[in-house]
Amino acid sequence: MIIGVGVDLVDLTRFENKLVATPALMERIFTESERGAKPESLAGCWAAKEALIKALGNPAGLNWHDVSVTKDELGKPSLLVTGATLERATELGIATWHLSISHDGGMAIAFVIAESGA
Repeated sequence: MIIGVGVDLVDLTRFENKLVATPALMERIFTESERGAKPESLAGCWAAKEALIKALGNPAGLNWHDVSVTKDELGKPSLLVTGATLERATELGIATWHLSISHDGGMAIAFVIAESGA
């Protein structure tokens, strides 16, 4: 059963300008494993984190590092959820995350579905 759905759209130029203007954002938002990615991939990671928050209903107390975007050997993205975010997801009965990310035409988009184990 679907517990939540979230989507987020990021303007790549605006995102890159923000990272340049505020260098501390890189460490505050992204996990160590995400930081080496290209700007368009980072924008996709940011969109995925935002979409996950929307799927959870925007609860307070979440940490950006509780959510990490990973890819398998074929490049399929997935979410690694830990900490307070995992606790909230567990409270809601979320057992599985589905993630799709795309970037084109100066935009990045992520779509997240939170699914129960039932």
